[in-house]
Amino acid sequence: MDYRQLRAFIAVFEERNITAAARAIHLSQPALSGSIKALEESLGTTLFVRQARGVEVTEDARALYPEAQRMVADAGRLLTRFRQDREREPLHMGVEHDVAAQVLRTVLQAAAGLSPAVRLQLRVGCQGAVRLASEELRCEDELFLALHSEPFVLALPPGGERHHWVTCPAQPSHQRLLPYYDRAAVAEAETFALALEMVAAGIGAAIVPHSLAAEHPGVRSEPLHQLDLRRRIGLCYSAQALALEGVVRLRDALEGKIVQINSAV
Repeated sequence: MDYRQLRAFIAVFEERNITAAARAIHLSQPALSGSIKALEESLGTTLFVRQARGVEVTEDARALYPEAQRMVADAGRLLTRFRQDREREPLHMGVEHDVAAQVLRTVLQAAAGLSPAVRLQLRVGCQGAVRLASEELRCEDELFLALHSEPFVLALPPGGERHHWVTCPAQPSHQRLLPYYDRAAVAEAETFALALEMVAAGIGAAIVPHSLAAEHPGVRSEPLHQLDLRRRIGLCYSAQALALEGVVRLRDALEGKIVQINSAV
């Protein structure tokens, strides 16, 4: 038996009339009769007895009816699920390194409200129709929606010493930090997150964004009194990306929403 045969059976059972049942499920009368006949042959029983005005249901038909309803409902749910998955517009979003979990979580919470119209697909780094990144990583032709602004802080190892520096030369902010360093670096890290691991291991101190230091349990942070340095995190996207419904929906959901992270250090 298949889905179409069960739908035909349910229609006839409820209408008690072949013509009315065919009209209800938008089938021709011969097609519906053929489905009922095929179902009866597969089950090896008679489900309906034709009368002068309609049909009479058999005991086997009465036993099959609730099971057929359940199976058709289950099949319908599966069809709806997979059809919705195919119809959802994929939204590829890149997440750059060194974005705090709280900022990413706020964006994902907004994206959760976009379903079922959008299927969000996260990528690492500079890829996708829209990126969550620091403003310093924005390309020249990209628009920027700011979501979070934060200061840089001094991240110290558990003992609190800062005899050595861990620097991040690959970061766009590195040049702005050079005036603060008063001695040569003892170690380098590609990302602020890796620098924080070095700090927690006692290798040295580092200057990192506050949100990342606040989420790392192995370091202590202090304000940079001699240097007022900040960064902004937000969505980077091109004007062409606004042709995608998912990008517009995400931007509209986040517009005016600023991520608040405790600024006490």
